[in-house]
Amino acid sequence: MDIPSLLLKKAISTVKNGAEKKNSKFPCPALPEGKFDYSEAKSDHFTFGFSKKVIMPEEKIPGKKTYYIAGYRINNPAIGILDNLHAKALWIDDNTERGGVVFVSVDCVGLFGQDIALIRKRLESFCVISNCRSVNICSTHTHAGIDTMGMWGPLPKTGRDKDFLEIVYSGIVSAVEEAYRNRRNGQIYLGYAKADKGAQDMGRPPHVYSDDITRLRFVPDDGSKEVYFINFASHPESLCSKNSLVSADFPCYAAKYIDKTNNAEMMYFPGAIGGVCMNAMDENNIVSTIKTGERFGEIICSIKEETKLSPYINILRQEIYLNCDNPVFWFISKFGIIPEKMIATGEGKLNLGMKSEMSYIQFGELNMALIPGELFPELAYGGYLSKEESSIDAPPETNPTPLCEIAEDDKLLIFGLANGEIGYILAPNDYFLDPALPFINQAKDKTGRNHYPETNSLGPQTAYKIADTFKKMIEKVKSTDM
Repeated sequence: MDIPSLLLKKAISTVKNGAEKKNSKFPCPALPEGKFDYSEAKSDHFTFGFSKKVIMPEEKIPGKKTYYIAGYRINNPAIGILDNLHAKALWIDDNTERGGVVFVSVDCVGLFGQDIALIRKRLESFCVISNCRSVNICSTHTHAGIDTMGMWGPLPKTGRDKDFLEIVYSGIVSAVEEAYRNRRNGQIYLGYAKADKGAQDMGRPPHVYSDDITRLRFVPDDGSKEVYFINFASHPESLCSKNSLVSADFPCYAAKYIDKTNNAEMMYFPGAIGGVCMNAMDENNIVSTIKTGERFGEIICSIKEETKLSPYINILRQEIYLNCDNPVFWFISKFGIIPEKMIATGEGKLNLGMKSEMSYIQFGELNMALIPGELFPELAYGGYLSKEESSIDAPPETNPTPLCEIAEDDKLLIFGLANGEIGYILAPNDYFLDPALPFINQAKDKTGRNHYPETNSLGPQTAYKIADTFKKMIEKVKSTDM
């Protein structure tokens, strides 16, 4: 993100002069404690249904209206279409008589909590009719989609287009409703594969990330088309920064390969992606994207060893407040560039924050953590930098306990950008800001390493809040009378 420095300096001055601190007198209300929705399996099968909808503007691209590519540089108008964007929905019922659960994968850079709330509002009557107990919406985080967040337009104007957002919202709702109508009985199988050695690249140390490709294979009893539910730790940005074509990036070509080879649908969900990207497979970015997707699809199709999951889905959802110490976020919220509104929390440097949510889901024998942002992998799996390696000379003990350790589960499946996008979530002992213009300049530390992700984060306290909340959630799960 490259917002004009003059405007940001003015924003910081406004904050420092106390224009927003008056809100600290009216802190936001306490959030209710989430309840663990638990049941043992009561059936020998799941019931599930799938649907997908194209979410593309009706106008030609390029045309009379300008749409902006999200994910790299600002004011990058789309000049054409490489492939269509989709909203893909999966309805799942464990037949415990508690109701169904919905997962949605959306080809976009991200959706804010406010977007999720509006979509859920539109689905309220559906949830009553269908007895749906949980709607979870994840962004694939493609860096070649149309701007859904607002941060990549001709700043200081927003890049969000209300007509396109309506297409996205309507597409998600339509996909969810159709997925319910398409439901079938069947089984779900869990399998794993490893990404090719060297396929992923972590932009900064520690070079810790998961190379697991996790596949949930939904197999209908009637022999109809299977659905592959895929979780993997990588940004879909194989088209790279010079791209101006609309695309779902490499997951699109993985889905095409899987459909052609195994006659199955595919949904892509990013994991603890932090700064993890896929390395190029060709000098031509389009060719590289296609090759990357096809190789990814080939690995997914090669999975042989699987475990059949027991039919139960237990959920604990917890709303949270996250402090915002980043005046850039305050600025782009205050002036309508992004739709997310800052809340008076009375905490942090700005006394402001935003409301978000986390979920812990027991999907049969597979445990999941749904996180609303781009979690750096070391916060999930451990492997923090030492004091000597740290940019701020802080020991690894400065950081929170990794999520897998909290859950006591090395196979805990992390979902990033789940039910919201709050930006990067970084390890506190390597959180380095420019002393003169924090959150504006991309700082370089004592070793010359670039600390760009900090400029797109709420602040160093986010990791603690995520871990502390998750710890309380796991304690609640363990204390439940099972």
